[in-house]
Amino acid sequence: MDQLPDSAPLATKLRNTLIQYHGIADSEWRLAKITKDATVWRKPSEEFSGYLYKAQGVLEDVTNRIVDHIRPGPYRLDWDSLMTTMDIMETFEENCCVMRYTTAGQLWNFIAPREFVDFSYTTDYEDGLLTCGISLDYGEVRPNFVRGFNHPCGWFCVPLKDYPSHSLLTGYIQTELRGRLPQSAVDTAMSRTLAKFYSDLRKALKA
Repeated sequence: MDQLPDSAPLATKLRNTLIQYHGIADSEWRLAKITKDATVWRKPSEEFSGYLYKAQGVLEDVTNRIVDHIRPGPYRLDWDSLMTTMDIMETFEENCCVMRYTTAGQLWNFIAPREFVDFSYTTDYEDGLLTCGISLDYGEVRPNFVRGFNHPCGWFCVPLKDYPSHSLLTGYIQTELRGRLPQSAVDTAMSRTLAKFYSDLRKALKA
C-alpha cells in the first residue's frame, strides 16, 4: 500500500494531463453513444488496455453549481445513482482531497460492486472550472468489493458564450474495473453509465 503522495505536484500533473486530453483532435474519437442528454465517444487509452471515454452535453445551470454537484461533497451521493457510499479520507486544502467511494453493481450485477480511492482536485479553467481525479493504491480494500482504478479522469465545465446561464460539461473517463470481465461488457457499461450521469445530473440541478 502506498503512502499518500505530495498533493501539489500530483495536482499539477493531473491538470496538465486533462488539458492534454481536452486538446485531442475530433478525428481521433469514435462515437460510442448518443442520447438526448449527452454524446459519448471513445479512443484507445494510452494508460491501460481499455478506452479513454469523452462525454459532452449542455446543462442549464452555472458552472459553479454544476461542479459542486460533481466533485466530492454533500451533493454527489444524493443524485449519482451509481455511487453508493463516499468518504473523504484526507483533505489537503479546500480544493484537494482523497476520497473513498463504492459503486453499485451494473448490467444486472454481472459487474459486481466496485471500490475506488481517488485523489481529487478542483481548479479554475478558462472562464469555468476543472474537477479531476486519479486513483491511489491507498487504504485496505473492503470485503465484498473489487478495487477498481481510475486513470486520469476529469470534468471541464465552462459557460456557453452566448448563454452564460448554460454550461458545456465535457468529461474524460478511463476506468479500469479490474476483475475477470469481458471488454465488451465493460464498454457497454461505461457508455451507458456516462449517458445516465448526465441525465441524473440534469434532474438534480432542476430539483
